[in-house]
Amino acid sequence: MILCFLLADCRKVNYSFSGINIGDAKTIYIANVYNNVGGGPSNLSQIFTENLKDYYQKNTPLKIVNGEADLLLEATITGYTFLPTATGVEQAQQNRLSINVQVSFTNTLDEEQNIKNQSFSFFRDFPAAQSLSQVESGGGLTPVIDQIVFDIFNKSVANW
Repeated sequence: MILCFLLADCRKVNYSFSGINIGDAKTIYIANVYNNVGGGPSNLSQIFTENLKDYYQKNTPLKIVNGEADLLLEATITGYTFLPTATGVEQAQQNRLSINVQVSFTNTLDEEQNIKNQSFSFFRDFPAAQSLSQVESGGGLTPVIDQIVFDIFNKSVANW
């Protein structure tokens, strides 16, 4: 009986309350996000890249590497628009900032987890009195980028 308890204590049991599913992966390479539309602030690609790296680093045990890795994430910004959405008497009442990102995710250890050219998008509405430069410099980009990063994370390693 004592032997049973000793053997039970020697088993390796993995529990995850975060919902992530990375299998045996230990490393991830997150390529620099490419801005294919040229819109947005000049550092939009850098902001997306750093936010992705930060999110994966904070929410997984994965080590971010610059080269060969168990997981590979590539993203391209394919849409960036700031357009009127609600109009009043001959005048826009609201503007909508929309960002679209196309993502490919490769799991070298489990090809069934791979994602090819999946699109992610999010938008946020702003009063028409706010210009695009005011939205970009005043933190209006942050919730849009954060939601897209969250969605990419969930699709790639949380299987949501």
